Amino acid sequence: MKKKLLGVLLSVAMAAVLLVGCGDNSTGTTTPATEEGGSEEAGGSTSGGGHLIGVSMPTKDLQRWNQDGENMKTQLEAAGYSVDLQFASNDIPTQVSQIENMISSGCELLVIASIDGDSLGTVLQQAKEQNIPVIAYDRLIMNSDAVTYYATFDNYLVGQKQGEFIVEQLDLDNAAGPFNLEIVTGDPGDNNANFFYGGAMDVLQPYIDAGKLVVPSGQIEKAAVSTANWATDAAQSRFEAIISSYYSDGTNLDVVLASNDSTALGVANALDAGYTGSWPILTGQDCDVANVKNIIAGKQSMSIFKDTRTLAKEVVNMVDAIMNGKEITGLDTETYDNGTGVIPSLLCEPVFADVNNYKELLIDSGYYQESDLQ
Repeated sequence: MKKKLLGVLLSVAMAAVLLVGCGDNSTGTTTPATEEGGSEEAGGSTSGGGHLIGVSMPTKDLQRWNQDGENMKTQLEAAGYSVDLQFASNDIPTQVSQIENMISSGCELLVIASIDGDSLGTVLQQAKEQNIPVIAYDRLIMNSDAVTYYATFDNYLVGQKQGEFIVEQLDLDNAAGPFNLEIVTGDPGDNNANFFYGGAMDVLQPYIDAGKLVVPSGQIEKAAVSTANWATDAAQSRFEAIISSYYSDGTNLDVVLASNDSTALGVANALDAGYTGSWPILTGQDCDVANVKNIIAGKQSMSIFKDTRTLAKEVVNMVDAIMNGKEITGLDTETYDNGTGVIPSLLCEPVFADVNNYKELLIDSGYYQESDLQ
């Protein structure tokens, strides 16, 4: 059902977005993807002067956080900064302790991808009292006025793209339906999960209301479809129960909205183990190696590609601007309210990878080697 011409146009547009990235640092400022222009390599005209930057990542258990952390460290060091990179094993007290140590050891700026957006208020108050700027990285830190900036991909747009992919693949504007849909989202403590879900459901809800999409399990609300810690085994366990309860009689599952790749992998594992119908459309996010392999094998339809090298480069540009007293322009100052006010936000634009364009996006760009996906 896929419209070939639209597919070609989308592929060209995706490649263009990937090349543009999300920043322009030619004047020492940082500008999001909605602005025209390219970005020089981070560190090309910067001098970190050995200043110590703390980088706190939630865990090493998910491939993407390893990549984010290492990309950040590599590019900050190339720009002349010293880096204290810590991974918190998805344990909130560990992350709090690590951030406290960064503050006490003399870090002059903190880049933090939080485990739980509401859990860092006390420790970040220490940073504020010592005038240490804080960049919330990819996950917005909630209810703290110590957050200086937010750097992320446009998370609402991530969900929109997943929803639009489903609409296009099922030809929902023309097909009669109904099509059976199930939904798997992320950790309820991760504010990004709300944006992913909101963007996708804003696209899909009209088709649910019209009866073209139906959810046999009845599990639609955020609380019902969430996945603690974005864990693959938790997603798999829940989806095995859904298959057993609603699809074991031969009912066909047409599409699964999975918000990211770790949950999509759990869904695919559950389908392999107990589903006998035709394979559904399955979305994802992050382009993890296992999931790209599933895309190649026909077990996952797409994954949102968020090039962590691009986001890391833009954050390094932000760090350099802050440390050198330069103005950061082109930020979103309307969308991301953390409960204490709107946080100025740098937004990079995501694209999606599927079987038709993954080589161009992931291999030709050097993100992966072809051997990684074999």
